[in-house]
Amino acid sequence: MVQYASKKGVWGWMSFDWASQPFHTLLVTFIFAPYFTSAVIGDNVAGQEAWAGMLTITGIFIAVLAPMLGSIADRSGPRKPWILVFSVMVTLGSFGLWWAVPDMSSITLILISFGIALIGVEFAAIFINAMLPELGPKENLGRISGSGWAFGYWGGVLALFLMLLLLAENDAGVTLLGSAPMFGLDPEMREGTRSVGPLSAIWYVVFMLPFFLWTPDVKKKPLQKDFLSKGFTDLITTLKSLPGQTSFSAYLLSSMFYRDALNGLFQFGGIYAIGVLGWSITQIGVFGIIAAITGAIFAWVGGHADNRFGPKPVIIFCAVALILVVTAIVSTSREMLFFMPIAADSTAPDTLFYICGAIIGGAGGAIQAASRTMLVRQANPERMTEAFGLYALSGKATAFLAPATILMATSMTDSQRLGMVPLIGLFVIGLILLIWVKPEGTRAD
Repeated sequence: MVQYASKKGVWGWMSFDWASQPFHTLLVTFIFAPYFTSAVIGDNVAGQEAWAGMLTITGIFIAVLAPMLGSIADRSGPRKPWILVFSVMVTLGSFGLWWAVPDMSSITLILISFGIALIGVEFAAIFINAMLPELGPKENLGRISGSGWAFGYWGGVLALFLMLLLLAENDAGVTLLGSAPMFGLDPEMREGTRSVGPLSAIWYVVFMLPFFLWTPDVKKKPLQKDFLSKGFTDLITTLKSLPGQTSFSAYLLSSMFYRDALNGLFQFGGIYAIGVLGWSITQIGVFGIIAAITGAIFAWVGGHADNRFGPKPVIIFCAVALILVVTAIVSTSREMLFFMPIAADSTAPDTLFYICGAIIGGAGGAIQAASRTMLVRQANPERMTEAFGLYALSGKATAFLAPATILMATSMTDSQRLGMVPLIGLFVIGLILLIWVKPEGTRAD
């Protein structure tokens, strides 16, 4: 009889989502990335290009190493030692962002710090996600995955509230409460906003403790001297077998494109709002709160829909919704709404962007939760960490596509708005490839 994790163990596993979500919410999307482009560099277009370049490099690095690490881990057994190493990278890299002062002469160390943290959180997620099948029977995994994403989003909401109410200053030097940043932080040096790095690091350390204390790890396997080479050999064998696994291969390709497009939305949403709509960090924070709340709600709803209908319909519905959102975004600016001219002082673009944020959060949360349960259905149970490594590879092999195509389109048109257009094509390609994906995977044959 299969022994699944206890309820306490499941909560410990979900604590990773709670611990890591502020990294994505505060650093990648709503606080640090917009601050970096608008204040650290001081030029929105140049900032978007530098940020895209950093994401491209880290994406390639993750793509190359992720499946190899997963294959080696399946050979050696326990995943927690790996997760601990990657957690140290997240903590140190995030903390280093404190030194991102306004108008820096050199941004290299800041980009390296962020890159280290991003690599750490992505690698940790591979090993965490590979533990999903050990938490409960297959018919419950959609609910567990969706609840984990929802739990994580609520963590992002709380962290964002703390930043906006107590720390992040606007152009007037005050927080959303109208007071100076806490702890005597200097608003002129943007210390309140810069504290987002240390806050994310401390948050991650504290809330990863339940995972390490409560969630059971797989048993250690006898470690052979050549486990590194055998892990690599296993990976090569798996890669060679992919052409014969039509459903699994099609899903890896499909998710590669639609997740890349979704990451592009998350990574450049705040940067876009500052450059095109002229929003402040505080406004972007409110946008983030809306997105995180709808993400929490619909990740949970999507998890239950996943349990009832399977992950594929959830993925299709969310991808279509996100295509409509990107279309609305690129057709709107301060001067127009859906390509129709509007008054210069109209608040309609702001309202529309808040609505788009709600949809991005809701559809993004649901599609990510459903995506990892779909991977569990497609993969070999004995090679689950390797499968999630391949999943990371499929997500990162073209992870440069969204930032690179945004970089190219932005440079060619000299327009942040038109720079977002390539995301539509990435979502469409992902939807087309889903045609060949079977809900129960290749094993259905």
